[in-house]
Amino acid sequence: MNAWTTLRDRTRDGVGQRIAVILAALGTGALAAFSHPPFGLLIPGLLAYPALMILAERAGSTRSAFWRGWLGGFAYFFISCWWVAEAFLVNPEAHAWMAPFAASLLPAGLALFWAGACALYRRFHGPGTARVLLFAGLFAGSEWLRGTILTGFPWNPAGAAWEAGSAASQWAAWIGVYGLGALTVLGAAALAPVMLARGRQTIVAAGVGLALLIALPAVGMMRLVGAQDARTDTVVRLVQANIEQQAKWSPENFAAVVRSYVDLSAAAPEALGRPDVVIWPEGALPALFDEVFAPESWVGPVIARGFQPGQTLIMGQSRAYAGPDGQARYANSVIALSSLGAGGFRVLGTYDKHHLVPFGEYLPAGSLMSALGIRSLVHVPSDFAPGPEPRPLDLPGLPRVQPLICYESLFPGMTPDGADRPAWIVNPSNDAWYGPTSGPLQNFNLSGFRAIEEGLPMARATPTGVSAMIDPYGRAVDGRRLMSGEQGVIDVRLPAALDPTLYSRTGDLPALLLIGFSLLAGWLGARRRA
Repeated sequence: MNAWTTLRDRTRDGVGQRIAVILAALGTGALAAFSHPPFGLLIPGLLAYPALMILAERAGSTRSAFWRGWLGGFAYFFISCWWVAEAFLVNPEAHAWMAPFAASLLPAGLALFWAGACALYRRFHGPGTARVLLFAGLFAGSEWLRGTILTGFPWNPAGAAWEAGSAASQWAAWIGVYGLGALTVLGAAALAPVMLARGRQTIVAAGVGLALLIALPAVGMMRLVGAQDARTDTVVRLVQANIEQQAKWSPENFAAVVRSYVDLSAAAPEALGRPDVVIWPEGALPALFDEVFAPESWVGPVIARGFQPGQTLIMGQSRAYAGPDGQARYANSVIALSSLGAGGFRVLGTYDKHHLVPFGEYLPAGSLMSALGIRSLVHVPSDFAPGPEPRPLDLPGLPRVQPLICYESLFPGMTPDGADRPAWIVNPSNDAWYGPTSGPLQNFNLSGFRAIEEGLPMARATPTGVSAMIDPYGRAVDGRRLMSGEQGVIDVRLPAALDPTLYSRTGDLPALLLIGFSLLAGWLGARRRA
């Protein structure tokens, strides 16, 4: 009886410990996720990284560290990305059954990057404070890989916990969001050794980590203090018609959608005078460009009446074209048009989206996925075809512009530098897919980091979501934003571009050097103390 009681108590203790570890790992990921918009709980989010390091270090095996990291990553990405399920509810008859899989399988896959970093840390870390460098290097390296391999999905990297436009976010102009993330995790993880054991070295490490976290906004503030507010003579109008994705594709709403965009485009100008360029969001009208402006269509003439001769319309619109084999291809495009008044429009330039959304705009392994009943979310007869590498458009009377369509603004380094460097970025987006969730707010925050990295303003227009002109420091110009559920226009003089930033010239190289140094120093520290 005594032996049975002892076994029962030990079993209970073991189960209780496992449950405690599972909850701790999930809680760690949740804390890190809550540092991003709309929550903004930065300090609890920073404390998640030393907690994750301790969980991995105290794991009984590399395998256990892997699963602890995976649980933390799953919680992080589930909270960060749950809104993807909303897109599958726009057309529930066709796609609703996929929503639970999207909401669970995406974070399950992304969590493997956290799991790998934790497992490697458990396998190679040493006893000294240099192990902080190893953890930060592994975690930051996994972040870079997540944004790069298998087409990449750089949603909410650690560096984006600092709100775009804030003082600390200015580091992205030098080392990009991945470099900022590496420094952030390094500073926070330096608190882990002192949480485990008090001693001179651990206290010094914690002090250095705190100093680094304080230095990030302090140094960034110096850049903001000297911030320029130069504006060009180009007046830009951003149009947000407040049209939900479900409503847009109802045939009975088509005429009302067209009128909404035309009326807002033609609305009396604000104090700045007549807009030189009007920007409509991605997929503004629920039809192909070729259909909208077909000679027999009533839509083109109605749109033309909303513009004056010489005005430019930049619209996000899908279009059809003939491929090399003569078969129809479809592209998610930005099309720049010059108004001829009642005479219609002249096409000035076209940009086809290069970086498409997997499962949203095309199906990886399409034949297999189709056999399983999985369909992409596009409203065209087949998947979108990717366009060529991004190149700016030279439009008469306007500064050179680089279009990046929606999802593309997540990816650092897509804007050309050197002789091809544009003066601004236009980002027609479609946040309406995700409704009034956290998705549009996080998307807007991530877009701000592209403006900081490149030193370029970004004009962002959505059907409903977050529309704003973002200055080269990642801030909404004049503090003006159109949020989800709001209809209106923003008229603003286009901010002037800054000189090329270090990041725009070198890309991710500084971040990768920082990650490499952390890995090497952490590994050497582990060997020296082994």
